[in-house]
Amino acid sequence: MSARDTLASIDRRTLLIGGGAGVGLLVAWAVWPRDYPANLTAVKGETVFGAWLKIGEDGHVTVAVPQCEHGQGVYTTLPQILADELGADWRTVGVQPAPLNPLYANALGVDDLFEGAFDAVPVPLRAGYAQRNAMLLTGGSSSVRAFEDVLRGAGAAARILLSKAAAQRWGVDWQSCGAAGGFVLHGDKKLRFAELAAEAVRGSVPHPIPLRGGDSNGGRLLGKSLPRLDVPAKVDGSANFAGDIRLPDMVFASIRQGPVGDSKLIRVNRAAADKVRGVLAVVTNDRWVAAVANNWWAANKALDALKPRFATTGAIIGTASIHAALTAALDGPGTRMAAQGDLSAAFKGAKVVTADYRAGLAVHAAIETMTATAQFSDHNGRGRLELWMPTQAPGLSRAAAAATLGIAEDAVVVHAMLAGGSFGANLEHLVAEQAALLARELKRPVQLVWSRSEDLLHDRFRPPAAARMTARLAANGQITGWLAKIAAPSTGRDLAARLMPGDRALNLALGSASSGDAYAVAGAKPFYRIPNFAVDHHPADIGVPTGHWRSGAHSTNCFFTECFLDELAHVANTEALSFRIGMLGGDARMARCLSTAASLGGWEGGIAGSGQGIACHAFRGSYIAVLVEAHIGEGQAISVDRIVAAVDCGRQVNPDVVLQAIEGGLIFGMAQAIGASTGFTENLADARGFGDLNLPRLADTPDITVELIRSEAEPGGVSELAVPPVAPAIANALQSATGFRMRGLPLKTGEA
Repeated sequence: MSARDTLASIDRRTLLIGGGAGVGLLVAWAVWPRDYPANLTAVKGETVFGAWLKIGEDGHVTVAVPQCEHGQGVYTTLPQILADELGADWRTVGVQPAPLNPLYANALGVDDLFEGAFDAVPVPLRAGYAQRNAMLLTGGSSSVRAFEDVLRGAGAAARILLSKAAAQRWGVDWQSCGAAGGFVLHGDKKLRFAELAAEAVRGSVPHPIPLRGGDSNGGRLLGKSLPRLDVPAKVDGSANFAGDIRLPDMVFASIRQGPVGDSKLIRVNRAAADKVRGVLAVVTNDRWVAAVANNWWAANKALDALKPRFATTGAIIGTASIHAALTAALDGPGTRMAAQGDLSAAFKGAKVVTADYRAGLAVHAAIETMTATAQFSDHNGRGRLELWMPTQAPGLSRAAAAATLGIAEDAVVVHAMLAGGSFGANLEHLVAEQAALLARELKRPVQLVWSRSEDLLHDRFRPPAAARMTARLAANGQITGWLAKIAAPSTGRDLAARLMPGDRALNLALGSASSGDAYAVAGAKPFYRIPNFAVDHHPADIGVPTGHWRSGAHSTNCFFTECFLDELAHVANTEALSFRIGMLGGDARMARCLSTAASLGGWEGGIAGSGQGIACHAFRGSYIAVLVEAHIGEGQAISVDRIVAAVDCGRQVNPDVVLQAIEGGLIFGMAQAIGASTGFTENLADARGFGDLNLPRLADTPDITVELIRSEAEPGGVSELAVPPVAPAIANALQSATGFRMRGLPLKTGEA
């Protein structure tokens, strides 16, 4: 029996045994501290199996999912893992958001999202932080990687308990029983899970827990493209988002906030707002003004009537000042974040190749703008708050709202909703703080929805970056030295400190670390075999708030790296695909992705006039290569004709969900290549609506081919994987089509 065929995560000594519908068995995992009891609740007719699973008298199986579903398919893949190990019938499987509990903490997601921002924190502190703060965090493409083992263990434990209950009835050895399709099986005998659940919870499980082996009973669900559980409700409109919440006596609010920087509200025209039909109140503080009405349209219209005026002190921030800040940082001192070999010796007296690149601010622009519904009550001087909101970090949202109102965290209940996109935006919780304040002020439930323009004006943008790439080529064309100097804000450090301000030890450790930010240079360390290389971070203070954006700095640093690789291939007079494969140093997985994409795309070597470009990337344990065909169309518009991608992401729980994530990521990456960005003028973003973002439309969507390479490697991250390599592949294709190199994001014709 292999190591993956058993799980030692359940300890018989820590079982808390209960019984009856709605009570059930609380399975305590040995890997969790004992002071974190499970708090998954049941309705009448349900039996709870630990923190992850409920089985109903009608046969339904409900899996608790601690991750935010924002379109990436986590409400399907995580239940599929448990249901496979349980032997459930997929038609009976449902999902519900997991309650806030340290049991569901995503330590891997915390580490991967912040890309080493916690490296300065002592390991024991870092390891316990996620649990101590109930970090139910969705990010870093970590959902399957973080929860596969514990979900398999939960499914296996429940299957064993059900098998023991059935075996006792039949008078057979439970180990001779199997499970499939929602039944426990033994020869021609079978019993439904529903018949056994209440009885099964009184049993015990062996240690270690054996997982299902082979396929003797059939019904395996892993690796199959099962229907998504979230789609039917989204199609028929029954799925609830935060904006769908309706509470008795609820009112609607819209908000207008001051420009970036130190802005203070100094004047509003309340009399004009009172004339708007339906307006009920105007609430102000130093940073914003909110209009409240019996419908959102009236509230938003009242903001125009209010004509709020803000006084902003400090520097005037614009596109030119951001550009200047990056340039100054790039020319100034940096911090070495990664190095290998002796780069000084490699560059000494050598003729080097150098190129500078830029990437602008990118916006999230999710379909759903920032939204939260809040209800505040005060019982005997003890405030209590309920929040309905899409959030990738419900524990952090709860803490922020509690701190804003000055109440205890356990007095705040966060109802995690489906999210309409996000792409990292819902890691932030400012809207929760604002809604909480409004609910307390008005003493009524309030639904706060940011307008589209407000969402763009006050986004936590993907940080801009500038790069100076330098390399030395040997006589045979091989790269013998590589230096990547990256100027960018310290977004990872700021994000960690801003989202988690309450841990003094954490912030002390972050404050005592070097000035470099690992998040800012994520993806810049070359995975090619280069004997001498270095990556430096040059912190830049741009005066604009930044945050996490799908794939983070990988989206910009992959652009810098893969464009520069193409330029070096031209200098070496070598075809771009062969140039890359020759430097992989035996990395078979990446080589296979490159060769597969080239074969499927009919790679012609990126010769002049071909309009073909290629790029690749590896992170979160996954590999991807992208081939693009593109040209300059009418009106100097960039046209992407075809995208071919080859992906190795290890074992796939649900191939269709993987395919959807890759296809969506390719379109997302195409958007950031040609648009999805904004300039700045006098402390305000220039983009105010979708029409300002030059996003690809259906008519602009190219022919897309995705090949998922079979692999038995551990599952890698998927949700962000396809975003980074698209932009450099397009830039490389345009270079082959036009003969000139575009070195800035978004790509613009006539600029090099």
